Amino acid sequence: MNISEAARLSGLSSKQIRDYEKNGLLPPAERSGSGYRRYSGDDVATLRFIRHARDVGFSLKQIDRLLQLQRDPQRNSRDVKRITAEHIQELAEKISELQRMLDTLQRWHDCCDGSDRPDCPILNGLAAEGSIGESESAAGRQAGCCAAG
Repeated sequence: MNISEAARLSGLSSKQIRDYEKNGLLPPAERSGSGYRRYSGDDVATLRFIRHARDVGFSLKQIDRLLQLQRDPQRNSRDVKRITAEHIQELAEKISELQRMLDTLQRWHDCCDGSDRPDCPILNGLAAEGSIGESESAAGRQAGCCAAG
């Protein structure tokens, strides 16, 4: 099948397929006599695997390792679980970081009265030095808004 059909069946774009091939996640496609890429059912299965792995946020490096393990009949699930556990930890840290950002922005937003006055806790927070926690407290103090929390 051609790249358009492989894209349709895998849920990926033709560009993504070419990129995954370029990055070595997919073996180089066979070529037709006229030079067009040709894909097999196994290629589409690999592309679906990649799409699902990307959908849950695995990196290309992690996906490469997972594909190696999938292709290895002597694999053990311990290795797959370890990669997944590492990814879960990375996601948890990212969620925590995003929650801190959200909390900071919400506090700044809540402290801003949105009036015609020029003082603004949001701008003060953005201009403050230090980490998120430090700058949110400084912005709140400057605006007379309690930013503790």
